Amino acid sequence: MLFRNRALNRRHVLQGTGAASVSLPYLDAMSAPISSKPNTTVDLPPRRFVAACATLGFHTPFLFPKRPGRDYESTPYLDVLSEHRDELTVVSGLSHPEQQGNNGHASELTWLTSAQRPGLAGFRNTISLDQLIAQQVGLRTRLPSLVLSTSGRSMSWTSSGVEIPGQTSPAKLFRALFMEGTEQEITREVGRLRRGRSILDTVLGEARSLDQQLGAQDRRKLDEYLTSVRDLESRLLQSEEWATRPKPTVDATEPKDITDRNDALGKQRLMYEMIALALQTDSTRTITFQLSGMNAVPSNIDGVSSDWHNLSHHGKDPLKIEELRMIEEAEFFEFSRFLTRLKSIEEQGGRLLDQTAVLFGSNLGNASSHDWHNVPIVVAGGSFRHGQYIAHDAQQNTPLANLFVSLAQHMGVDIEQFGSSTAVGLPELERTA
Repeated sequence: MLFRNRALNRRHVLQGTGAASVSLPYLDAMSAPISSKPNTTVDLPPRRFVAACATLGFHTPFLFPKRPGRDYESTPYLDVLSEHRDELTVVSGLSHPEQQGNNGHASELTWLTSAQRPGLAGFRNTISLDQLIAQQVGLRTRLPSLVLSTSGRSMSWTSSGVEIPGQTSPAKLFRALFMEGTEQEITREVGRLRRGRSILDTVLGEARSLDQQLGAQDRRKLDEYLTSVRDLESRLLQSEEWATRPKPTVDATEPKDITDRNDALGKQRLMYEMIALALQTDSTRTITFQLSGMNAVPSNIDGVSSDWHNLSHHGKDPLKIEELRMIEEAEFFEFSRFLTRLKSIEEQGGRLLDQTAVLFGSNLGNASSHDWHNVPIVVAGGSFRHGQYIAHDAQQNTPLANLFVSLAQHMGVDIEQFGSSTAVGLPELERTA
């Protein structure tokens, strides 16, 4: 059926099928016809999403102001971000429910998913926010998403609950994004991708033949499996199409990977620069970056002589807290540098930061006690009205997934619920468009 005269209302479709709780993908028929749209010759710049998680947490007394609002008094960590005050929002009183897991750091697994009881018996993770977004917008770019890390772990999980490994090498990432392969290399890559699709065709055929022989529960499991296969099939097709397209040219040289394993801040700095290049060239629109700590003394931070992980378990020792502050201020400095970089990149009369929603925070509210409540959250850029501190109840936390709904909507993903969310976004975080 073609809808030529008016836009198809998504909710009308859902009501018509009797499935009001089902989320349809965005269809072309849901857009108004071109003849009815004003300014159809103007292409709006694409929206982007970046999520960065510091897995050893932040000492929140140095981050959260004492009073909420737009006239909040700054704090030591917000002082580092002072030049971006009008482009960011600080939020406290958020967490995912039921995050007690098989160890004190298990909530790393669920920071972008909100699945409960991570790592315990029967646990199965759910799709992460970035991958949900990538399913909707990822086919428009060379890479559906980028999953980056300083350790190899990540916060990104597929719809089947499988962790996507994090890329740790800025040099390899640069080559994948910007360096052309030889004609022979491209031919081999296309052949590899086609073989992968051929294998999936066989798998799909065999799986469908089983469908009528299975009970209801097994059919449901099979449907989940086939959904994952179809998703992989789409990505293989996308990769094949992009394999023969020229890569973007950038005024930058291939970075050299940092060989000092303890130079955590140097690694963050280099990867942030790669993130900016990937966004600037529209190579992807969805990126996650796990900022892992270490059981060692971080290099190149004056005044720090203690093991970082040990410092995170400070037990309110003022000397340990002071050293921890030096490390975490350095992390905020690198984040500030990244925001400055996004603000410096012009795009269609605006700034790249204006189109990029950046989620920066941690899965731990108090790393010293492995407490996953009241996690530190900063949202910068994107289509939000910033310049404020939002304080939710520090004891009865609001679901962090409520914020995820707002971030997904920024990316044009039409959802009203994600994971453990209980509301359609954070009402205090207003959208500008």
